[in-house]
Amino acid sequence: EGNWEATMAPWFNVRKAAQVAAFFALQETGEINILKLIKLVYMADRKFMELYDVPILNDQFVSMPHGPVNSLTYDYASGTEESPQWNEFLAGRAGHMIGLVREMSEADLDELSRAEVHVLGLVWADLGHMDRFQIRDHTHDNCPEWEDPNGSSFPIPSSRVFNFLGKQHSDELEDRILSERQVAANLAGE
Repeated sequence: EGNWEATMAPWFNVRKAAQVAAFFALQETGEINILKLIKLVYMADRKFMELYDVPILNDQFVSMPHGPVNSLTYDYASGTEESPQWNEFLAGRAGHMIGLVREMSEADLDELSRAEVHVLGLVWADLGHMDRFQIRDHTHDNCPEWEDPNGSSFPIPSSRVFNFLGKQHSDELEDRILSERQVAANLAGE
């Protein structure tokens, strides 16, 4: 447990992913439905890509039956993967809910830049009032990069997201993300 992130995705910042999830849990009085959370996380990355040409989280996007998903973040939120960095902010899932481990505020989210917190706030203001099924339907209707995997899942390349965001150089933007991952992997000793 916990080794997968180091071996398979050394470039993924679990603590930052936990803080993004914690931000949304904070908005929802400390506990949030996992499906709703995962949709908000994806939409925040998508919005950040629209504004700044990079995602907040260096995650793998996948099409799943309920819409586009940040797959590594989902693994931690659902309890498939465990990490002390995740557990510093979020308790294990209880049914369909996940909550904060303790009282905290946005000031505790030290991995997030002002711009990232701003975009998380924009996404919450836009979508936070929706329940999990409304937000799922919203991603189906507003994220053309998602394709119904018919009960399975398959990757969504960043370039595909950038394309649907109307970015001119979507392949170059994806190459930059992938090369940053490679640098992080090298620094992690891979």
